[in-house]
Amino acid sequence: MKKMVFTRSLAWLLAWAVGTVAHADEVSVAVAANFSAPMHQIAKSFAHDTGHKAKLAFGSTGSLYAQISNGASFQVLLAADDETPARLEREGLGVMGTRFTYAFGKLVLWSTQPRLVDAKGEVLRAGNFDKLALANPKTAPYGTAAIEVLTRLGLLPALQAKFVQGESVTQTLQFVATGNAALGFVALSQVYADGKISQGSAWVVPDPLYRPLQQDAMLLASGKDNPAARALLQYLRGERARAVLASYGYTW
Repeated sequence: MKKMVFTRSLAWLLAWAVGTVAHADEVSVAVAANFSAPMHQIAKSFAHDTGHKAKLAFGSTGSLYAQISNGASFQVLLAADDETPARLEREGLGVMGTRFTYAFGKLVLWSTQPRLVDAKGEVLRAGNFDKLALANPKTAPYGTAAIEVLTRLGLLPALQAKFVQGESVTQTLQFVATGNAALGFVALSQVYADGKISQGSAWVVPDPLYRPLQQDAMLLASGKDNPAARALLQYLRGERARAVLASYGYTW
């Protein structure tokens, strides 16, 4: 009798496991460049916890918008602003009522050189550097924020000749990391670990100097019938995802 019960239990477990795999889905996610590192972690835990797989593609928010508008089959968008998802919603490319803020990002002026950037960003006024990297403000919200900072500080005209523009904040980081620019405006999440700047020197730009980097997520029209897409958006609101966000300096 015990053997029969064991056999039935094993059969039920196998059926459950097969059913779980059969119902696991894949979701294609367009992710703003600043959110690359945390999203890799979140995707891993999402797969572990739900069985669903998130296929990630990274780029500036502007370039992701262009791809979606031209028919790219992304099902979820994690933007670096709130304007792009709202625009997609108006254009019928996003699912109404699914848009929400998943994070607020922070801008930082960063250099690999330990003492180049001071705690108040006065290095910008001193101008004792060759190149200043920033993301393209036409396509990248972090680039737009950098221009706002320089404008409010009254330094834009004086520093424009030193600009090196990246197509995304990831490329901007590479310019600084490889020494092609002495310093640059990047996302705090890119240079932040264990509660501090991971290397070099940095100035975390005060919030009043630029509009809040409100980063919105939304379900795209091509993902409206995909359970994995809706599951991912729900997962981003959960404790595990938010623990990752906090570890990279994001708030919500």
